[in-house]
Amino acid sequence: MKEVNLSINADTCIKCGKCVKVCPAKIILQSSKDVPARVESSKGCISCGHCVAVCPTASVIHSEFPAEKVHPIDYALYPTVEQMMLLIKARRSNRVFSNKPIPAASLDLILEAGHRAPTASNQQQVGFTLLTEPEHIRMILDFTVSTFDEAAKKLKNPFLKPILKRTMPMAYRYLPVLERMKNELQKGNDPILRKATAVILIHSPKSNSFGVEDSNLAYQNASLMAEALGISQFYTGFILMAIRQDKKGKLASLLGIDGKVCAGMALGMPQFRYPNYIDRVDIDLKKL
Repeated sequence: MKEVNLSINADTCIKCGKCVKVCPAKIILQSSKDVPARVESSKGCISCGHCVAVCPTASVIHSEFPAEKVHPIDYALYPTVEQMMLLIKARRSNRVFSNKPIPAASLDLILEAGHRAPTASNQQQVGFTLLTEPEHIRMILDFTVSTFDEAAKKLKNPFLKPILKRTMPMAYRYLPVLERMKNELQKGNDPILRKATAVILIHSPKSNSFGVEDSNLAYQNASLMAEALGISQFYTGFILMAIRQDKKGKLASLLGIDGKVCAGMALGMPQFRYPNYIDRVDIDLKKL
């Protein structure tokens, strides 16, 4: 963990105690309401920035967050509850892409939204690989199909089949799907990425115990930003399934990714947008 310099300016501190309440490491203390807050030790700081963000008088001095990295929030610019819920309800996995390229500025916003997602212990160990070149996207397709082809051979092996049917029953459910995808790709179709013009792979170091969770939080942020921008996207589930089968990390090595790919999204400009949203099944909610 990086060592930081953290202190409280006692001259400007208004003794509100907010920094004490929000500090997850509990290293900011206040002995009573009539004295300024103080830092017991900065060694446990995870640089989440809560203390800096909550201070109304800029009295928290943090080496990771100089003045140019601290920005006021205008809550009047927030979307309304109705607008936010509409965005959530309207977001779909639209796989009907046009050939029109995605503006670079839009991709930057999608990546920034993903990067802004929370991470466990504020480790911020989530990386992004953006693929827009056709040969790189084709590389992902070929990897996925070849991995599934190898898996299908094992599933159909007469010696392994009795064991695998008991230990991996769901795999046989997808076997016809995997074979159909291979046939479609051989015909020149793209049943996996649906001719997406961009792919974002989200990855984290293998040592990160929360890499999958962190990456999927990043995906959700990026997904909602894509919807707000009018860009279609879907979760690359089949590619992630293939990656899980690849114990040697072949795809990561081919793409120069140092770590484990945990989430991904295929993107493209839509041929059309949905005029309606539909209700989901009733919420499965248990109140205790």
